[in-house]
Amino acid sequence: MTTTTYAPVDHPGTPVPAERRSWEIPWPGYAPVDITPPELRPAGLPASVADGWAQPYATPQDVPNWAERLRSALVPYALDADGWPLNPTGRTGRSGRNLGSWGENAAADPIVVAGTGDARRVLLIRRRDVQQWAVPGGMVDPGETAPAALVRELYEETGVDLTAVAPVILDQRYVDDWRATDHAWVATTAALYRLGDVVPATAGDDAADARWWPLRDLDQLARDLAPVGELYEAHRPLLGAALTACRVAGE
Repeated sequence: MTTTTYAPVDHPGTPVPAERRSWEIPWPGYAPVDITPPELRPAGLPASVADGWAQPYATPQDVPNWAERLRSALVPYALDADGWPLNPTGRTGRSGRNLGSWGENAAADPIVVAGTGDARRVLLIRRRDVQQWAVPGGMVDPGETAPAALVRELYEETGVDLTAVAPVILDQRYVDDWRATDHAWVATTAALYRLGDVVPATAGDDAADARWWPLRDLDQLARDLAPVGELYEAHRPLLGAALTACRVAGE
């Protein structure tokens, strides 16, 4: 009987040279590091399922609806010959899962911007898991639409209710999330909410803090955040897309 050896969830994984990242390139000796945490291994999985954040499948072979998942994916991906989902960006050096689902985990990231020009502000939260400043957001619940998740996550993490405000969908893209492995990753729907002025925000749910920050350019934002927790780099492209949309609109 083979015993799986697990590494900590923050393990960087097996080094993957750029020329071997693609799944199209054969790599017979590839041995990724399994970073599945105890709460997602067979013994701990039932409790995580009961808590409502994990799906009840110990391995990808247990998932009953891969055809449906592949059709609805925000970022297209494939399954290997054994039925395991393959990260659309290629090998990561890490296997297993540190997310609620195998394959794509759909997220929703509302980017709330108030004011224009030098008075422009963006609403960010300080994440409890990595203690960095990020866009408020989170996973889309089963049966939930991305627009509904945008409103819900924003309210849960900042107390700001923008149900009546129509957002602009900026992008649907892969997120360079720290939890990603070869077989589980995050893709998000990013949406821009424009407000005339800031509104009160209070940290809640997974947020340790919630504040409005000046948003003249991304380098300036990163400098402002550096002394108090730094910018969550995975969200830099999302913030860049929002800033570009504001500038194109002349705001």
